[in-house]
Amino acid sequence: MKSLREYTGKYEWLLQFLFLIVLFILFTYEKHNDVFDMARIAFFSLYAGVALFIGYYINPKYLYRQKYKQYVIWILVCLVFLYFMEELVLEKIFYTGKRATHISNFFFTLLGILPMVFIMVSFKFNLDFIHKQGEMEQLRAAADDSELRYLKSQVNPHFLFNNLNNLYAYAIEQSPKTPEIILELSAVLRYMLYDCKEDSVLLTKEIAHLQHFTALNQLQIEDRGEVNFMISAIPENYVIAPLILLMFIENAFKHSTGSMSDDILVDIAIDVNREGQLHFYCENSYRGTSNNDSLDKGIGLENVQKRLKMLYPNSHDLQIETTDTSYKVNLSMQLEKLEDK
Repeated sequence: MKSLREYTGKYEWLLQFLFLIVLFILFTYEKHNDVFDMARIAFFSLYAGVALFIGYYINPKYLYRQKYKQYVIWILVCLVFLYFMEELVLEKIFYTGKRATHISNFFFTLLGILPMVFIMVSFKFNLDFIHKQGEMEQLRAAADDSELRYLKSQVNPHFLFNNLNNLYAYAIEQSPKTPEIILELSAVLRYMLYDCKEDSVLLTKEIAHLQHFTALNQLQIEDRGEVNFMISAIPENYVIAPLILLMFIENAFKHSTGSMSDDILVDIAIDVNREGQLHFYCENSYRGTSNNDSLDKGIGLENVQKRLKMLYPNSHDLQIETTDTSYKVNLSMQLEKLEDK
């Protein structure tokens, strides 16, 4: 669907013409004579010509470029031109008697001219304003898109760096779990490199990716704790911005294993109701008294909060609760259906 800016830009001259036609009829038509007064037509043409000159030449060249001194000078020139054309030319052509010979006060004459000229110039101002607003929205959207791409690009190196270090350690120890870790890591990387390039992905794909990611981290915990991943019936036709939920799960494992050597607990639950409202819950055990200042906090929480505000404005609710023993995340967000995209 075309925006108002596109319509006004494409049909600006047509809109301008129709607007002047309406003003022309209102200004020149004399009801009691049921005819158009030629003098009024001439005066209207003068006003319209000056108004178009101001709107299409003076404003763009001086006012919009903040050349205010030149702008004021040109406006004064236009006013003087209007005054002399009306008093010394048009009135002498179309009128006789006192009106043709008498030259009115400059300000008195302008008092009768300015309302019509102001209305004409204001219409062009409104068209320009709509155009500028559209440009600002495009720039804002482009800036938001650039920031989203930047935020998303930060996720992949962060994840890859952590897991390659872990894989290297398992390979050095010749752990029998190394092949399984490689398979899980391969599935995760395949998704992050190819599937999550789009602005939105199927929710079922995103959840499958989270399951691979969780399994990968669960292998590293071994018998040092417990990991629960509960999923209710997930509808097939909903989409979600990729890697939103991943950051919370990654932080859960990172801060649990970083602050605890045993009794690690990570609980994850995902549910979607019939209206497409997603409920995500993630809780991890945590020892606030442990020395975990060296943990790399990275971009995690700040990243995901920014993306939520940009992608789901006024349609998400994020609640985070931290105690000395646990870290809980409750996130609700309204998803869109695939056919609505």
